[in-house]
Amino acid sequence: MPEIAEVETVRNTLKSQILNKKITKVEVFYEPMIESNITSFTKDLINHSFIDIKRKGKWLIFETEDRYLLSHLRMEGKFFLKKSNEPKDKHEHVIFTFQDNTTLRYHDTRKFGRMNLIKKEELATTASIAKQGLEPGDKNLTSSYLLTKFKNKKLPIKTVLLDQTIISGLGNIYVNEVLFYARINPLKEASKLTKEECDLIVKGSNEIITEAIKMGGTTIKSYTSSLGVTGRFQQKLKVHKKEGEPCSICNTPIVNIKIGGRSTYYCPTCQK
Repeated sequence: MPEIAEVETVRNTLKSQILNKKITKVEVFYEPMIESNITSFTKDLINHSFIDIKRKGKWLIFETEDRYLLSHLRMEGKFFLKKSNEPKDKHEHVIFTFQDNTTLRYHDTRKFGRMNLIKKEELATTASIAKQGLEPGDKNLTSSYLLTKFKNKKLPIKTVLLDQTIISGLGNIYVNEVLFYARINPLKEASKLTKEECDLIVKGSNEIITEAIKMGGTTIKSYTSSLGVTGRFQQKLKVHKKEGEPCSICNTPIVNIKIGGRSTYYCPTCQK
């Protein structure tokens, strides 16, 4: 699943290529993907342009003059830019055609992605946006904030850090990396974390996500080739997908276990 660094890279790439291009047609080929009224979705963007693209957590927020188009890539979602006369791929479920005969196409093999067209004044109260937690880099993301959020959480810290209402944008890859950075066992109960451990989660989240964004994210199956961009942060990964390889600190083989159904990579020596 594309995470915060990958979504930010997609945002920046799209901003350089589609802003201020008038939309002449919107086609939806898989209606369950659209959370708003389908007629409004296909009609209300006509003759408007995307004037900016924002992001909240893993949500892309396409801004027009009077509306926001919210888009979540989920597991396999990608955007492609193509000429309007290029044949439609069977996995292209939403196509935006621009006045210059180029198209923005949403491709999703598993059809898990979601889009929602809302009025601007509805953004703050739209559930998918309103419930998002603080992002890495936010000055309010502190150990005190995390201790409050973790206080009654009896689940493993790995599971809790995937909760987007606490830290928005972190997914499986970066949670594995942050926990290694903080030397915290992913199975440790969240409510038992210390202030020092929470300080390390904050510091690790900030540093890792900042570096990942600089490097264009981490190239994974669901992200590579989207918009012709690929990430390089996989070269910096310490534990994710490193099962059996020696830990970069102590040489203990990295192990892979399942926590909440998610592959969890960690060093059993450094993260006791």
